[in-house]
Amino acid sequence: MEAHEIAEKIHEDDDEPHAGVTHDSFRRLTAIYVGVVAMLLALATLGGGNATKEMLSANIHASDTYNFYQAKYIRQLQYELAAEQIELLAAGTGLPQEQASKATELVKRHRDTAARYESEPATGNGKKELLAKAREWEERRDIAETQNPNFEFAEAAFQIAIVLGSVAIVAASPLILVVSAVLASLGILLTINGYLLLVPLLHG
Repeated sequence: MEAHEIAEKIHEDDDEPHAGVTHDSFRRLTAIYVGVVAMLLALATLGGGNATKEMLSANIHASDTYNFYQAKYIRQLQYELAAEQIELLAAGTGLPQEQASKATELVKRHRDTAARYESEPATGNGKKELLAKAREWEERRDIAETQNPNFEFAEAAFQIAIVLGSVAIVAASPLILVVSAVLASLGILLTINGYLLLVPLLHG
């Protein structure tokens, strides 16, 4: 064996352990990276779950409040019609003074009740207050509906990033890890946007 061949053999022997250490370090760091992405996936999943629950709950509350509003409207209309009928009957039959006074008092009571149904600030159960509540629930539902697609896309990005990170560990491929990191970064942006709604995200 020539001297230059011996030197090359020594050089190859020196390089092999170094390459093994490099691959081990890469795999360890990538494994830590995959763990961090899994944690981020959990945060996105939590946000998506909360947005879905909020959307369903707000929709139910809005529907119930509108139903209550409709019931109030019907009752108000009944009292107003009753007051008008009593007035017509009292005017057309020429009731004695005592009965006319009772009819007038009953008409006033019905109209007061109808007016109370229009707005009840003390209880918050008037038509005006109920309509405001229903719109608030609709607004909360719409916000949650806008948040939801951000979390859905973030979850998908994180899941693919985890898969690619796992492949990068097996293949010891920095290129695959870079692609995974790009997807993870996209997932982070979507998650942040899901919580803060900085940019509206169109979603069919």
